[in-house]
Amino acid sequence: MPSTTPVETPTDTDGVSLSHGLKQRHLSMIALGGVIGAGLFVGSGAGIAAAGPSIVIAYALSGLLVMLVMRMLGEMSAAYPSSGSFSSHAERAIGPWAGFTAGWAFWVLLCTAVGLEGIGAAQIVHGWLPGTPEWAWVALFMVVFCGTNLAAVKNFGEFEFWFAALKVGAISLFLVLGVLALAGVLPGTDSPGGSNLTELLPNGGEGLVIGLLASVFAYGGLETVTIAAAESRDPVRGVARAVRTAMWRIALFYVGSMAVVVALVPWDSPQVVEDGPYVAALDRLGIPGAGQLMNVVVLVALLSAMNANIYGASRIGYSLVERGQGPAWLGRVSGGVPRVAVLVSSVFGFLCVLLSYWRPDDVFAWLLNMIGAVILVVWIFIAVSQLRLRRRLERETPERLAVRMWAFPWLTWVALAGMVTVFVLMAREPDTRVQLYSTGAMTLALAAVGYAWQRTRARR
Repeated sequence: MPSTTPVETPTDTDGVSLSHGLKQRHLSMIALGGVIGAGLFVGSGAGIAAAGPSIVIAYALSGLLVMLVMRMLGEMSAAYPSSGSFSSHAERAIGPWAGFTAGWAFWVLLCTAVGLEGIGAAQIVHGWLPGTPEWAWVALFMVVFCGTNLAAVKNFGEFEFWFAALKVGAISLFLVLGVLALAGVLPGTDSPGGSNLTELLPNGGEGLVIGLLASVFAYGGLETVTIAAAESRDPVRGVARAVRTAMWRIALFYVGSMAVVVALVPWDSPQVVEDGPYVAALDRLGIPGAGQLMNVVVLVALLSAMNANIYGASRIGYSLVERGQGPAWLGRVSGGVPRVAVLVSSVFGFLCVLLSYWRPDDVFAWLLNMIGAVILVVWIFIAVSQLRLRRRLERETPERLAVRMWAFPWLTWVALAGMVTVFVLMAREPDTRVQLYSTGAMTLALAAVGYAWQRTRARR
């Protein structure tokens, strides 16, 4: 039975609202494929090299934290569907300054990520066509995905549907082949048994910490489904289904694939870092053209992330403006799409690409450090918002609680403790300490601006 929970469909100054062009199949596949990010394929090799077989523990621990965050976010997004997602929830629960801080910090993160993913995708294509300039491929990808997001939200949904289908198909095939090889029933392959798992912590606890930090940031992108749900016909159902299936998706795609990789390939094999863990595993299975096959999968993952991040940035920006927390011209809607926000988000992303060529050692490096821990800041706002909104919902509108956080409030406090622990671990590691401090400085600056804006509006 369709939900009767009202959806926040704010309008711009001309009275034009966002459309509801996303279908349930779009949301289902966005939720499914959103878990399989480029970070899983690209960044997991360094984590395995540091943590060894204990990388499975690292991904399981960070996966538990992400499940709790998704459950909290799902509870609030099912009760208050909004294109602003956690930014809107933070404003409702804590105050306008919190929504301002979380929203604009995440907008910067997404726009920068668009540029980074464009660079990664261009490098892959440049490897296939070495005579072509990388910047031209980035520009082409930007034009394509900016154009699809400008046209209609259903175009974003269709792209993500097929991108996600390819990613899910690829990782599922990898898991099936890996399990068959480990069982000793894959033709032409001898099972390594447990020979690669004899030393759980080869680099001690420090290696596990490095692997844990690497795994935490590989889970980015799960928030997109709660942003997209606001533009579907039944957002409550979409969010509820995505959240309720998050556990098995994370367990299967992340923890499961890491377990297969470290069981098939020695953790200290140079190929794990040089070629990537999935290529190393496919080579171990004797799959011909494994490197190029995985390059196609990684390219799809990067393009999917570009598409999703342009969409997410434009909707977060639109929501902020609609709530009076940004320039009014950025919130203009036509054809059910915030087209100015799409353009600005895409241009910001391409500017990041240009900075990577023009000023790679100072401005671009500073920008990368500044966004390094933004996702943790967002998770903190989600947890605090859920603590406050849950009590209000139970007291005023309990019928809105279509999704409920497990063991509230104890698991929310456990999640907050986990986030603080990750902050402490980042402060201990030289490579992540700079990111922590840079993100902290940006967060404090945004909070100060947001608080000043809040006080000014209150006086008016």
